[in-house]
Amino acid sequence: MSAESHPTLPPVRLHSDAELARDALGAPLFARAVRLARWAGPATRVGVGGELAADQLPGAVAHLGLDAGDEDAAGYASQAWRVAVDTGLVDVTEPEEETDAGGVEGVEGVGVAGEAGEEPHGTAVPGEDLALVTGGAPGDVLGLWRAALETVLADAAVPDLEDLVDALDAGGEIDFDRLDWNPGREADFLDEVLANLYLLTVAEGGAADRPIPLPVLAASMVVPDGMGEPTDAVLEQVSDAMMRLDDQFRQLEPIGLVEFRPVDEELMAQADEDVPGGGREADDEDVSRYGMVRLTPLGLYGIRARMLEAGVDAPAVGELAGKGADALLDAVSSYPERAAQAEIEQWMAGREPADAVAELLAAARGDDEGGPLRRLRCQQALALAGPEAEPAVRSVLDEAELGGLARVWLAEHGAADVPAPAPEMVFWLTVDTIAAQLAADGETDELPLLMETLTTHHTGFFEKVWRVEHPSTVLVLEAMGRLHPDRKTAKEARKAAFKARSRKP
Repeated sequence: MSAESHPTLPPVRLHSDAELARDALGAPLFARAVRLARWAGPATRVGVGGELAADQLPGAVAHLGLDAGDEDAAGYASQAWRVAVDTGLVDVTEPEEETDAGGVEGVEGVGVAGEAGEEPHGTAVPGEDLALVTGGAPGDVLGLWRAALETVLADAAVPDLEDLVDALDAGGEIDFDRLDWNPGREADFLDEVLANLYLLTVAEGGAADRPIPLPVLAASMVVPDGMGEPTDAVLEQVSDAMMRLDDQFRQLEPIGLVEFRPVDEELMAQADEDVPGGGREADDEDVSRYGMVRLTPLGLYGIRARMLEAGVDAPAVGELAGKGADALLDAVSSYPERAAQAEIEQWMAGREPADAVAELLAAARGDDEGGPLRRLRCQQALALAGPEAEPAVRSVLDEAELGGLARVWLAEHGAADVPAPAPEMVFWLTVDTIAAQLAADGETDELPLLMETLTTHHTGFFEKVWRVEHPSTVLVLEAMGRLHPDRKTAKEARKAAFKARSRKP
């Protein structure tokens, strides 16, 4: 999960630590690990790697309430035990090395080989960290869950058993060349998958409610940027990646990271030309049959935490509540509209309205490139303020940068005695407004309508606007020359842009 691949991400809306901790405790795999940790005791036997001894598995299965007749039950119990050990919920003492006499080096509390030929074993007891499950803070529980997540992610990056068996050589050793498995490469692939899923989730304002089709996620990993119609070779890669993800998400769901609907097994019997994403048969199929995945609130928290550790800038809504207005406006300038609104609301909620407005107005000043967008976000924040903010707003009426913004706010709040702006201020505000929209959303379909609205009500608009002392005057006029819906007006804008460029030193 590299900082280079996702240097800055939209902000995510996270649940509270208390809510996330409850979700963690309710995740099936983590809950099983906790139950086995409480079950562990002096009679619990473990092998060399801390794994449960074979004769202990039936007891673990029974304690978890799993169906002993289920062929997967022992695997579920083993996985839960491994999570318990890896997270510190269980402390194990592994077997000691055998001595020349065939016994085991004696250490008090360590199981020893009993009868001749019996495998040596170690012991397991509840770990100190188990107390954090009920007695710790929500952050302690989440720390344990994140450790469990790392264990599951490591397992998910390992090839399935069939592939491992197929790769055995004559001596019973795994032929890694035949397996074509590189642990680092597999871990990086899964990290990138989760990063893409995170990005697809937070792109729409902080937390998407709809699941992502598995073919879309697979294509994001395989299809090159800018490719039009995918080739058959690329479609085959998408299909292979999709099935790989299907297996991995099945493993990640029990830890609470994702909600997952697996690929419909009936589709696996279909012909190659029915591969999803090819535009052949997939359009007529229910897309959910190809698998659907959604990061849970706990999953959003977990992936973001891993990104932060990797040096990725992954902001969360609410992080700026304790910072100044300058930090707020700088940050939300790059946020999507909904996320910016949520961040601003949280920032305003913890402050006296009059003081907050005064601080916002001070932070909105500046003739730098980011100034227009800061003022747009400032105006967005001022919309949340009531009459108590009027003195602070009136105090900037005479300022070139803020006077127009102040008049808009006062008019919208029905204030009396609002002085009419000078013509220069009107044109300056027009340039600032369009510059802010360009910076926020680029050349959107709505922008030409805004341009038409702003220019229709001013006779001789372009004869005056090119003289405006605003750092974005040329930029705005050039954009109007491209985008204004009236061809004659667009031509006037291009002429005005030329004049504005000519007057600059």
